[in-house]
Amino acid sequence: MRLHEKFGHVLTLATLVNAIPSKSGHTSEPSCRFAHHHSQKQNLQYSTSFINDMLYWEGKFHQNNISYNSNNGISYDGSNIDWVTGEATEKHTFSAASKESLQIMLYAHAIAGSPEAARFLSPENLAKAPTTAASTMQRKLQTYLKFNETYPGFGGFLPWVTADIQDITPRSDWANARLRTHKNYRELAQRWQVWMDYTKTTAAKIFYKGDGRVCAVVEMKDQSLPVSHSDQTYVCESKDLLDDPFEGEIFTFWLQFFGGLSKADKETLWEVKKPQSVSVDYEMGGFGPITIQKGFWFSSHKTWKVMQMPYYDIDIVRRVFENAERVRTCNSVATKLPGMFPSINNITDPSTGDVTGYISNADIYGSTEATRVDGTGVSVLLTWDSKITTVVATLGGVNGFVRQKMKADNLYDEFVDIIDAEYSRVFKHLKGENVNFCLPQETDCS
Repeated sequence: MRLHEKFGHVLTLATLVNAIPSKSGHTSEPSCRFAHHHSQKQNLQYSTSFINDMLYWEGKFHQNNISYNSNNGISYDGSNIDWVTGEATEKHTFSAASKESLQIMLYAHAIAGSPEAARFLSPENLAKAPTTAASTMQRKLQTYLKFNETYPGFGGFLPWVTADIQDITPRSDWANARLRTHKNYRELAQRWQVWMDYTKTTAAKIFYKGDGRVCAVVEMKDQSLPVSHSDQTYVCESKDLLDDPFEGEIFTFWLQFFGGLSKADKETLWEVKKPQSVSVDYEMGGFGPITIQKGFWFSSHKTWKVMQMPYYDIDIVRRVFENAERVRTCNSVATKLPGMFPSINNITDPSTGDVTGYISNADIYGSTEATRVDGTGVSVLLTWDSKITTVVATLGGVNGFVRQKMKADNLYDEFVDIIDAEYSRVFKHLKGENVNFCLPQETDCS
């Protein structure tokens, strides 16, 4: 069983406020080439217009048989599109916890009454967005419950699944899994809370192997046996641990708060992780030194955790993040890149349709994954990971909802104390906080 690093923190649904969008009616369709109508100066002074246009077109991705299955509520990884027409062609009919978490975070904002989320989900009728999100969440929960009934060995955690059938099944090539509301939605939130409470009882049994070790990949003996069955076993597939200080840290907190671990085990969780958090200084092209947290690919995916938990409440975390963005923007200027490094799908080979690797371009569903600098190639693929991370980040993540729940459950102070101590231990003196964020060189798009 593989614990997906982007484990969906769906507790947010049970902490939503009771605001509901009141506006409805037709909204004018912005040009699909809307970027040409917004200058850099305008965006720096007032970004709302640009964001509204972006949300409108990115929202075109949220369609049945494009990004999700409306019958069971489960996300798809995404869809390929035609080179010429831009129309969707072949679906990626599999999904995983990462896509599910993004979908749920988006819906959390819609149910909470966010006009921006409504702009994405139902621009023709903003007031419809909360019910659209809630009804999909109802179907999703039923699908989860059925999956758990059929495959109890996963203990409530999702593997990579086949999503284009009513009752989702584990992918044959991924048989192991990765690792107060408006009154109209209170019952739904309570039912989701029951589901999350169930995963609290299974998490440590499946993934924790003592001495602070959390398996990144677990081999399960029998998917059809319950977690507690005497014949069921879970063993680490390799020596790789879920000990990163990035997305995987969300699951560390799940074990910290809900895994039923002893005080000693909780302390060793963080001891095992310590070597992975490293401070380095960036210096290139006249920029720096700037102190940042060492990453793997230094992808924006590394900041996934801050969309889900209130990390920015801790000053040192916010400052380290801001330094990372100084580096991300200034590195592109220093290396003359007309964009910033991502970790998404590369361009597509037009002769075979194959994506050529992992490392945007606009279409009728919003942005695609990537485009060549010289304009001769594009990735004809739409995915949650590249598109909706931007949307959810624009909405502010769900850390506000999660903060509210953590405070209600008396977990917030413990979270702050742990993260403040971990970051302060590594980042004792930040260099480069006086460096301005770098802006791209503006070009004439007329």
